[in-house]
Amino acid sequence: KNERAYLIMVTEEGVIKKTPLEDFENIRRTGIIAVNLKKGDVLRWVGISSGIDEVALTTREGQSIRFKESQIRAMGRSAAGVRAVRLKGSDRVAGFDIIRKGEAGKLLVVMENGFAKQTALKEYKLQNRGGRGVKAAKVTKKTGPIVAAKVIHEEAEIFALSAKGQIIRTALENVRITGRAAQGVRIMNLKSNDRLAGVVIM
Repeated sequence: KNERAYLIMVTEEGVIKKTPLEDFENIRRTGIIAVNLKKGDVLRWVGISSGIDEVALTTREGQSIRFKESQIRAMGRSAAGVRAVRLKGSDRVAGFDIIRKGEAGKLLVVMENGFAKQTALKEYKLQNRGGRGVKAAKVTKKTGPIVAAKVIHEEAEIFALSAKGQIIRTALENVRITGRAAQGVRIMNLKSNDRLAGVVIM
């Protein structure tokens, strides 16, 4: 039992919720409510934090916001959460990750048409929860929208999977380190009508 551990949940429409991990110690076989969702919203990401970390959210249209976990008050299981990022139009959250206190790393951004880039976390300044964020990538018709964003702390391998079942494996060092506004490099050649669905970092 870790009194300082929290479960952080993020939805597609930019709502974030933090609940003490001990609230989930006694889970019935039929399950229990973890978050109350607004109609049409979907819970997509869950992470465990220490209470003193930071969070990073990235949207499909290329915005990213980084803020201190302390800006999210802890809530009970039946609560609905609070606004993490303000989305424009039809934009939706595409990635969420936890930045451990004091860790320096990079944000890896992967796009639907097989492009990827990584940018030093120090380029993403701390902001207040609920803002629009800053540019995380140059999203164009060529790159397609962002489908995943992950915080990387060390050299690793990327397994990229397409919607039609293709998979490629490449070293992270093959993904160019660029500024926030770049569109990145192609990491996967996709067949007609296919798209990159997600990545796994090993």
